[in-house]
Amino acid sequence: METTMRPDAKFWDGIAEKYAASPVKDAPAFERKKAITREHLRADSTILEIGCGTGSLALDLSRFAGQVHALDISAEMIRIANRKKDAAGVTNVTFHHGTLDGEVPFEPGQMDGVWAYSILHLVSDRKRTLRRAFELLKPGGSFISSNVCLGDSWVPYGAIITVMRWFGKAPVAYTYDRRTIMREMGEAGFVEVEEKDVGTDTMIAFVVARKPV
Repeated sequence: METTMRPDAKFWDGIAEKYAASPVKDAPAFERKKAITREHLRADSTILEIGCGTGSLALDLSRFAGQVHALDISAEMIRIANRKKDAAGVTNVTFHHGTLDGEVPFEPGQMDGVWAYSILHLVSDRKRTLRRAFELLKPGGSFISSNVCLGDSWVPYGAIITVMRWFGKAPVAYTYDRRTIMREMGEAGFVEVEEKDVGTDTMIAFVVARKPV
């Protein structure tokens, strides 16, 4: 399968249980992100989350939406997400194993919203991924992303991540700054591209954008 996401599924499979058991690093900021995301939901909204991990966001906000589809490259992450879904008795979330470029059952203009929390820095072809998200949205639909902007730090994260990958301690990650990612959203066709202040680390750019009507 050809994907825009590097084949790091084995890495994520290996840490899935530990990832699921780990607390959110910045819980107050995460709650503010969820509150902003909720503002863009209706009871009949159809949503796609890319890079859903073990499904916490999709499951938590599903009560405010009609149908949530959540997608991840890691089969183990999806297994855990389905376990959590069953335990919570949630019926309007469907977890999918794969990537946007794989065989996923989504049609252009199907989604009211697309979410990309902490995933775009792991995508090798961001522009293609952004275009695909744009394509899947209905006119007026929202694109909400939490972006890890490694390029906005003085720390040489590229070199650090390369060394960590040698020891199997990190996935492939790509460096960009907030100006770049916001420009790329505009180039993909999004309008009203706006960074929201959620009180988090300066490397995190939480951005809400819209597909024109």
